[in-house]
Amino acid sequence: MIARHTNRELWLALLAILLISLLYGFVAVAWRSIPPASDFFGHMIGIVGFCLMLMTETLYSLRKRSRNARWGRTSNWLSFHIFTGIVGPYMVLLHTSWRFNGLAGAVTLMTFIVVISGFIGRYIYTSIPRTADGFEAETAAIEQELAAIQSTLQTLNSSQMSRIRNLRKQHIALRRQANSLAMARRLLAVWHAVHIPIGMALFAAAFVHIAAALYYATFFH
Repeated sequence: MIARHTNRELWLALLAILLISLLYGFVAVAWRSIPPASDFFGHMIGIVGFCLMLMTETLYSLRKRSRNARWGRTSNWLSFHIFTGIVGPYMVLLHTSWRFNGLAGAVTLMTFIVVISGFIGRYIYTSIPRTADGFEAETAAIEQELAAIQSTLQTLNSSQMSRIRNLRKQHIALRRQANSLAMARRLLAVWHAVHIPIGMALFAAAFVHIAAALYYATFFH
């Protein structure tokens, strides 16, 4: 059974961003200034955002590699992956206090690149037919469905035109899926070759930034 992907996680991410923005605005008004990255609120929003980004990077990948696991559908983990991949970077952006110099600026720039790349990957990913559990539909399975429809069409007579039309529509749709599947997989392979190294560089820079912040907070106070 081929499943359609919805935009639910995007709306939930937008709602979360609105709520976080309201909280950030309330703190800014209460303090009469933009919350600095070095204060408690700035630290906490950065820590939570970075933890969400770590979850984005790890949890979905682990679930995707465990086809026989029972801890949730892969499609649901993908939705969670997209949600945390949007909300986490937004919180890290707020953590910067709108200052983008030095290593922190480089981390912010790479974060935006990874987020944009993630949206591109989502578009490519959702163009690939998938089962209800989120696994890629195999070309062989699509070809089997095409053969079954073709076989059924040969047994029908002209008095069953309505069913014939429906089956022909299904046949055309499946043929389009089969023709686009190989192209989408090639694009996804290219996307992985770009997205994963950038993501690794982002987290390497982020860990250096965190280590430096802890070092200076410990030895210079």
